Amino acid sequence: MALRTEAESWLGSKGTDQWSDPETGAKAITKWRASIDEGRAWVVEGDSGSILATVSRGPVDRDFWTDDDRPESALYLYKLIVGRSTAGRRLGERIVDWTSKLAAMEGRDWVRIDTWRTNSGLHSYYERLGFTHVRTEAPAHRRSGWLAQRPVRVLSLPETPLVVGRAEEGSRLSGAVPGARGPSVGQESAESSEA
Repeated sequence: MALRTEAESWLGSKGTDQWSDPETGAKAITKWRASIDEGRAWVVEGDSGSILATVSRGPVDRDFWTDDDRPESALYLYKLIVGRSTAGRRLGERIVDWTSKLAAMEGRDWVRIDTWRTNSGLHSYYERLGFTHVRTEAPAHRRSGWLAQRPVRVLSLPETPLVVGRAEEGSRLSGAVPGARGPSVGQESAESSEA
């Protein structure tokens, strides 16, 4: 939640209205807490145990994806938040690559996202990572709806992957499981991927 609060402040300083609506924000946080409770969220921990980033996966969002999209063919990435202290290290890209590998292991073809409709900077970021804009949906009760997908075979940083197992040094990606730490996915030192 501290990462979310930090991101809200940073987004506001960038002039975007993302996560600024208290009504939709409260609903989103409730959904996010459910994904944590259900073990569908991960955090990246630094050497000292500090939380550097988080990512979640979720079910198909039927406000956006239809049967024609073959929803079972994709893993749905949600709530990718990277702490400002890791800016420039390309940690977000490595997390998206890890998500692509997870989707591939499950036999899926795509990693899909829906992002805030008005955050063009975020759209550009994901397009630089190989995502293709599918369409934009605008249900009245939602502020997100810019839909994009990337084939699982596309990786941004294949030379510096997050790998399964405990890291010898640096940070690690840990599963969020109620009441306990889940399996770990280690990575090379976050310092080594500085851009």
